[in-house]
Amino acid sequence: MYLDKVKIYCKAGNGGNGVISFRREKYVPKGGPDGGDGGKGGNIYFIADEGLNNLISFKYNRHYRAENGANGARAKRIGKSGADLIIRVPLGTIIKDEKSGKIITDLVKAGEKFLLFEGGKGGRGNSRFATPVRKAPNFAESGETTQERTIILELKTIADIGLVGYPNVGKSTLLSVISAAKPEIADYHFTTLSPNLGVVEYDYNSFVVADIPGLIEGAGKGIGLGHSFLKHIERVRAIVHIVDISGSEQRDPVADYYTIRKELAGYSAKLVELPEIVVANKIDLLQDPSALARLEQACGKEVMRISAIRAQGTKGLVQELFKLLAQLPAPEPLIYQPYEYEKDDINAYEVYKEGDIYYIEGGFINHIARRVNFDDIHSLAYFQKTLRDKGVFKELQKQGAQNGDSVSVLGMVFEFME
Repeated sequence: MYLDKVKIYCKAGNGGNGVISFRREKYVPKGGPDGGDGGKGGNIYFIADEGLNNLISFKYNRHYRAENGANGARAKRIGKSGADLIIRVPLGTIIKDEKSGKIITDLVKAGEKFLLFEGGKGGRGNSRFATPVRKAPNFAESGETTQERTIILELKTIADIGLVGYPNVGKSTLLSVISAAKPEIADYHFTTLSPNLGVVEYDYNSFVVADIPGLIEGAGKGIGLGHSFLKHIERVRAIVHIVDISGSEQRDPVADYYTIRKELAGYSAKLVELPEIVVANKIDLLQDPSALARLEQACGKEVMRISAIRAQGTKGLVQELFKLLAQLPAPEPLIYQPYEYEKDDINAYEVYKEGDIYYIEGGFINHIARRVNFDDIHSLAYFQKTLRDKGVFKELQKQGAQNGDSVSVLGMVFEFME
């Protein structure tokens, strides 16, 4: 099975919680707070692995979660950080945000590493909140909780040359002759059900050829198999357009040539602008000699004559491909505007009134709430002081709040007191 597009769910590790602890040892009277901080949650990284060629490993495992950070401990001991999660994908994998459809990154180089999601920060223990006035804080900070996000992995094969043409024109046979690739070959349509890659070696150099299957009329609009694989030639530097010149399929070679060019243009205007070598295959079975002249007139260039199954003319084709590639720039990543997930602004808040209740919302409130134990009077006092220092009380007064009015914070309703 070949898999080149998949939806997965990723979640970085949560931060560990800070702890509430007080030093209690023999001969140490009135020990102070000694709660340690929680550990950081694990990150999620993606690495481009040249040993992979499809996304089949994601078929049965769709959920990926990095390890959570450990909670802190007494004696100001910091919790262990969560282990990072490294996910390996083939070269040419694009990572997209599922909701917006926008590209996050494009992994094209072997070993390229990308930080997708960062683990949550560990919460601070109660020892971090001790002050000369508040000597025994009975509260600590919770670890930062990360969100699970849905992403799309889509593979766009990286190759130097793309082989295109109608089914059964000899693309797979040619690939097996000029490289060590062993694609399935048979005398019927759609033998090739997935892109095949082969490395062609010549004069102490090499290049990669991709056999793109299933192109027929209407492929660019989703007909047949070709629409699933046209994306795999988006990155190629040149195209080898193979035409069955023998007429054995009872089709006109010139009509075949025009049809495939039309489908390429329908999918992407960039594809028809790529350098193209037209190859007339099955020359050993040629029935109508005029077909060659008509094909050359149609494409406006000299057509290379080969018989892939007999390895006739294939060495010359390889030489021409090397000459062509030497003149072309190296493949580049896709051009896109990287998409970044928005993070809560921990300094922003909003105060508004609905009915008789004032609401306080925003990243600042979410951030500060992690530090609060609403069942502890000292923690509540710290919460109120932080809101006052931030200017939240002034904003409430500005909007008309008076003593005794109801104020909602994170679903909890308090009585406003200046």
